[in-house]
Amino acid sequence: MAEPLRDRARRATGWRLRPNGDPRPHFVVCGNDPLAYWVVRLLLATGTPTGRPRVTLVVPERRRSDGPDGRDLDGVQVVLADRLDEATFRRAGLAGADGLALLHQDDVGNMHAALCAREVEPRLRLVVRMFNTSLANGVRQLFPDSAVLSDASMAAPAFVAAALGELAPTHFRHGGRTLYMARRADVRPADVLCGLAVTTDPELIRVLPADEESADVVLAEATGQPPGTEVAARRLVRARRRREPVLVLVRAVRSFATRKIGVAVLVLLGVIAVLGWLNSRAAGVTWSEALYLTLVTTLSGQDPDVHKPVAAQVMQVVLNLAGLALIPLITAAVVDGIVNARLALHTGRIQPDRTGHVVVVGLGNIGTRVMAQLCDFGVEVVAIDKNPDARGASLAHRLGVPLIIGDAALEETLRSASVATCQALVVVSTDDGTNLRAALNARSLDPDLRVVLRLFDGDFAERIQQAFGIGISRSVSYLAAPAFVAALLDRAVIATIPVDRHALLVTEVPVLAGAPLDGRPLAAVARPGEVRLLAHTRAGQKTDWSVDPRMVIHAGDRLTVVARRAGLSALLRETTPVPAEPAGPPLPRRAEE
Repeated sequence: MAEPLRDRARRATGWRLRPNGDPRPHFVVCGNDPLAYWVVRLLLATGTPTGRPRVTLVVPERRRSDGPDGRDLDGVQVVLADRLDEATFRRAGLAGADGLALLHQDDVGNMHAALCAREVEPRLRLVVRMFNTSLANGVRQLFPDSAVLSDASMAAPAFVAAALGELAPTHFRHGGRTLYMARRADVRPADVLCGLAVTTDPELIRVLPADEESADVVLAEATGQPPGTEVAARRLVRARRRREPVLVLVRAVRSFATRKIGVAVLVLLGVIAVLGWLNSRAAGVTWSEALYLTLVTTLSGQDPDVHKPVAAQVMQVVLNLAGLALIPLITAAVVDGIVNARLALHTGRIQPDRTGHVVVVGLGNIGTRVMAQLCDFGVEVVAIDKNPDARGASLAHRLGVPLIIGDAALEETLRSASVATCQALVVVSTDDGTNLRAALNARSLDPDLRVVLRLFDGDFAERIQQAFGIGISRSVSYLAAPAFVAALLDRAVIATIPVDRHALLVTEVPVLAGAPLDGRPLAAVARPGEVRLLAHTRAGQKTDWSVDPRMVIHAGDRLTVVARRAGLSALLRETTPVPAEPAGPPLPRRAEE
């Protein structure tokens, strides 16, 4: 017997009737930071064949930051819980849910929550946020049907590229080809696959324009041929240190002792000098002999002589007393100086001036990744963080990166990092206020400084760009959220391409039987500004990159597209059939039957 269309659609689209009779997919999101906000917001904007998904957000009872975390979004069911355990997951309706996203910044806590969640729903689609790679591998082994992602790893290349004045190093392989994002002027025309964005006007970035020839940022194929002369001539700016040993010595001497001990030593030496002069007058010797006698008498207290004049004896006693005070002061100054000098070297206060380096403010998840990638590129880095035990502090020491402990919002701290002579400032701490103050103070030191600023609010970032001329601002959560949502929906995102503050998704979408696009030409797939078709694959055939817009789409075909989030959601609605309404529960049999 043939399978009914409704059952085929239900199996193909993942649709099933929930315990409460609601056919819409249900997702549970656990997190209380901007990443959770963007994931929930994108889920609510995602269309499925059975309607908008239901989203349950689990957050702590008290807010832990001033930024939004998703609890104020319309259409979200919020569960307040400070602990992610089985009872919390049952309250959130995890039994029968389609997916769970664990987005807290605690790697061990996320792993524990994943174990508890599997006790409630064994068949759960799990998406976990992880920073530690070893723990991430452990989660993948424990939960084969899971996606372990790092928002820092996804966003770091975009920050690094912006700091170096380059496009984000996005490259991926699909359909037997290696593709990457580049500027049109930097690649051969034959290697250009499609236009991605028009960035000639920084105030109006247009992605996926209707006129592909106007796009200066393109998706190109890596063919092994040499790039244009412009790229061949361009090299990463290598940082170099200014050789100023005298300046370094002066800074070391200045930091050798504290002010109080230094003043005490100077005063005591002045007293000894005066007493030595009086002693030389009383003994009737030359100035060189007086210096010798004064130092010996002060430091050793030797050579007592009762036959000396009374004035000389008094001076000798006073000098011996001064020597008793001078020796402890000298000892304290030496010990304090050694400690201060080592601390100054550790924090970078007496490091030589640099030029052409990159200053990274904030060694959290994203700052640590940015610092490591810049070091991989051979660019000298100076790091700033107010916390000496920051996540990336140990890595900075291993890489030999100077770490300045201090508030980056203060001009003194920025000067210690030689911001006035650096090639870029990357400000990626978790405090938007500190980030903005650091950027503005750095611009006061160098008006032409390239600033890569991390800000959460997109509208606020655009206003900052226009008001202060800070042309680059990025949100880690905004860049990484699409990949988390795609993993939660079990959609294979091939790559995420950041263009300014936009995120383009490269994905392969199957066309199911009975879908609106089934039987229509390939030209119906493209939508200017939203979706662009890259390749078309017939069932059992190789991927065709030379797309003929007149070719008819059949069920089972796969479409490789680059799209914005809204465009991808619209395309998914066009490639999946709308299932029929489920039949009601069967009526109970009568007793006589």
